[in-house]
Amino acid sequence: MIKVIFNSLVKESSFTERFRDSWIFKNSNLTFEEVEKAPTFDEVAQELQAIFNKYHVTAFNKLFDLSFLKTRNFKIPKELPCIMLTATNHVKIKSFWKEDLEDYKWPKVEEAWNFFFPNINYKEAHRAVDDVFHEAKILFKMYKLGYFQFFQ
Repeated sequence: MIKVIFNSLVKESSFTERFRDSWIFKNSNLTFEEVEKAPTFDEVAQELQAIFNKYHVTAFNKLFDLSFLKTRNFKIPKELPCIMLTATNHVKIKSFWKEDLEDYKWPKVEEAWNFFFPNINYKEAHRAVDDVFHEAKILFKMYKLGYFQFFQ
């Protein structure tokens, strides 16, 4: 079962009008005004840190996502392997840039989804809860196939 334990937009202190035309507002249903009204990291930091302390954490591109959090002084004591990196050698998408046939490109979420769930259409919404549900399903599918080990 996938359960949402935190669902809130969070606003950076540097968020200003200059971000109004950002990529995310053109490629999702997220609006500038929603982010403008969101709580700041400082307002949710304790709640988030309590979650990170209690649960194991990963992400589809863990290096990017967790680095983002760590630079904002969050501690992630229970890290799991990266979903994207784990999927790479199973999805096996040839890299256009690499000549070594054994070296595959990192799959996008939709590419991994299409590999593990070929009969279920999915278009990434670029909204946290929707993305997390799909990424968790990919992780669980890899676990069931023996590709992902939660605890090593």
